[in-house]
Amino acid sequence: MAKKTTAKKTALKPAAKSTKKSAPKATKYVYKWGDGKADGNGTMKPLLGGKGANLAEMTRIGLPVPAGFTITTEVCNYFYDHNRSYPQELQAQIETGVRNMEKVMGTKFGDDKGFPLLVAVRSGARDSMPGMMDTILNLGLNDQTVVALEKATNNARFAWDCYRRFIQMYGDVVLGVQKAEHEDHEPFEAAIEHYKEEVYQKDIIDSDLTAEDQQELVKRFKKLVKDRTGNVFPTDPWEQLMGAASAVFGSWMNDRANVYRRKYNIPSEWGTAVNVQAMVFGNTGKTSGSGVAFTRNPANGVNEFYGEFPGRRCRRRCPHP
Repeated sequence: MAKKTTAKKTALKPAAKSTKKSAPKATKYVYKWGDGKADGNGTMKPLLGGKGANLAEMTRIGLPVPAGFTITTEVCNYFYDHNRSYPQELQAQIETGVRNMEKVMGTKFGDDKGFPLLVAVRSGARDSMPGMMDTILNLGLNDQTVVALEKATNNARFAWDCYRRFIQMYGDVVLGVQKAEHEDHEPFEAAIEHYKEEVYQKDIIDSDLTAEDQQELVKRFKKLVKDRTGNVFPTDPWEQLMGAASAVFGSWMNDRANVYRRKYNIPSEWGTAVNVQAMVFGNTGKTSGSGVAFTRNPANGVNEFYGEFPGRRCRRRCPHP
């Protein structure tokens, strides 16, 4: 007769705890927006600054905001705490932000074959500080992308005007080409006035300068940069972008900003954000303009749509288109 056997029950043992530590979560320094989606929102002014938070919020509610991204105020504080350097993770996050802009806008940063993505780089403190910090427009242009822009738009004057403006603004803000103590006028403006006198024997408005005039001014401006700084104007769009961001962060501590903060009790520890956004152009022709718009009249608080751009002032009830 077979013996009855009883199987032994084995108690389950808890799995041994892993001694391997998970990698710390990387700090998010770049907040993207575009195509109806935004990483941030209007409540995040301490981190994104007023401009960045509002751009994110406007995107979220469906307004047609050109794509872009915000580099947070934390980076500004890091910048000053670490001898004007950046967190290790920042470069990759900026590249991701640019790729998102390319996807949304249908253009490519540094493209010398199609329509190149050009960007504006602006400050954005928690509280508004109008005119105190620096801005760079049309960033991304060089000798190749300007030709691509000309072909894509079939508008030579527009393309070379953008390039001339970019070299002037970048040269002033980022490269420090500014008037010396013995000079009465800004060097780029002086170069323009000298050119007008040389070619036209009179002062003409800038919009009357031709595409050929702008091309010649580009050459003279690049020579001015080389003469004043000893270096050639940077042609790599990524180098241009990081230089512009550094200039905006650097302008947080310029004399104008320091005086303004003292007057309005704005702590320097708040820092500024940097906003990088696809360009909206106001110089494509006589019917082109760019400016600002408000949901209220900023002068008297009246609840009416109010906008301004060069040469016009528009309200909802005025006859302007």
